Amino acid sequence: MSVQKIQLEALQKIRQHIQHGFALPEAENHPRSWSSSDEEAEIPEPGSLSDLGNLFNFGGSMHEPTHAPNTRGEWFISAANPGTVLLKLPGLTLKQDVRLVGYLHRQLEDGIGVVWAVPESLSTTAQLAKALAASGDRTHPPHPDGAFKSLMEVVDGDRSAASFIIASLLQRELGEFGRLGKTSNWSHHRLIGAVPTQVQWQWKVEAPKDLSPKVILFADGRAAIEFFSCRIVPPIALFQHLDQYSDKDYKATVLDRTIAIVQRA
Repeated sequence: MSVQKIQLEALQKIRQHIQHGFALPEAENHPRSWSSSDEEAEIPEPGSLSDLGNLFNFGGSMHEPTHAPNTRGEWFISAANPGTVLLKLPGLTLKQDVRLVGYLHRQLEDGIGVVWAVPESLSTTAQLAKALAASGDRTHPPHPDGAFKSLMEVVDGDRSAASFIIASLLQRELGEFGRLGKTSNWSHHRLIGAVPTQVQWQWKVEAPKDLSPKVILFADGRAAIEFFSCRIVPPIALFQHLDQYSDKDYKATVLDRTIAIVQRA
């Protein structure tokens, strides 16, 4: 068994890269409606996710309410390709012939999203649009045909220490994809390597002596990671993140627990 510490600054840069890759265009975050003249124009049927870009400057027409961005609480396909993030992540790759696809749900300033991993052969716009018919409110997102049960099931890696902690960040950022307003969660967390001193903390556990990100590699191929974050919006709190990996893949058993809250005056 070996314990390796990971530089916090390096981890923060990798997180920024992931967040930048998952950033959505304004037209998808805050859709606007077609004008009357736009509705009269003929709208070509997109053949792939890449072809959706021009349509996503608007919020959809009355004829195709679920294909383009809207604030009516109807799910739509995102033009973003979350899988491009893995092209430059150290130690991790996306398995061949697989694509990550996203759906978004918007209501005024609130929004959520969901990412699925699907075989490339089932990732055309026509295939993905089929799932929209069966979707409902925000608690019933589209589920495309052939989607894998777990996103991390389609992630490969070199099994290095860095690859495991990056996988843990990736999994949390994927869960935050498309979230806006009150639904945001992980985006309010900041990675830390020491206890912030701006406030007084009320500890729920014994205060840890070392908050640096760590990876434990076991001789049998298993791995465990630990890192810490601070939620910077109320309820402000410190979190410990503990993930465990088997010797087979990058699907982790995840534990996020509050270890301290702001002490009340």
